Amino acid sequence: RWQKIFMIPLWSKMAVFWNKMFLTIIVLLIVLFLDAVREVRKYSAVHVNEKAANINTNAFDHIQMKLFRSQRNLYLSGFSLFLWLVLRRTITLLTQLAKGMASHAALETQVNDATEAAKKYMAENERLQEALSEKGSSKSKESAEATDKKLKKEVEHLKAELQKTSDALQKANNEVTAVKKQSEGLRREYDHLMKEYEQLQ
Repeated sequence: RWQKIFMIPLWSKMAVFWNKMFLTIIVLLIVLFLDAVREVRKYSAVHVNEKAANINTNAFDHIQMKLFRSQRNLYLSGFSLFLWLVLRRTITLLTQLAKGMASHAALETQVNDATEAAKKYMAENERLQEALSEKGSSKSKESAEATDKKLKKEVEHLKAELQKTSDALQKANNEVTAVKKQSEGLRREYDHLMKEYEQLQ
């Protein structure tokens, strides 16, 4: 089902738009994060100075409020930036997994076709050998040997193609397994970070 969803032509047309939007949001989150860091440093320094200067309670509370807001903004923007990057990576892995599964299915079909063709040629070869063995003439034998050699070459060629396709299928299987493992690790890390975020709340 995911293969069909990710193979819709609309996604390729929207890919450029989504990439631009992703970069824009990343830049915006980085700016917000850096601004929050600046505010935290600013009000932390003011907090220390005002505490040492023994000023009135209202001014001190106002500085505390500003410091709290800047720290809150720092945590929110930092966590949002991280989650946005995790989301981007997850989407990339899902896309790669869908493409890998599609290529895997195509390779399986190709392997099945090659196997059926090889079986058909071998059956035809056996049938021709039986037909030629029934004819006793030397000319027929020479022709049979030539045909037999030709068919053997074709069978060897088909076997080589089958081996090549099997290797490609194995490689695709390995890639799909690697992407699945990477996706599972990313999902565990995401769950862990969500638990930490809930604890911070």
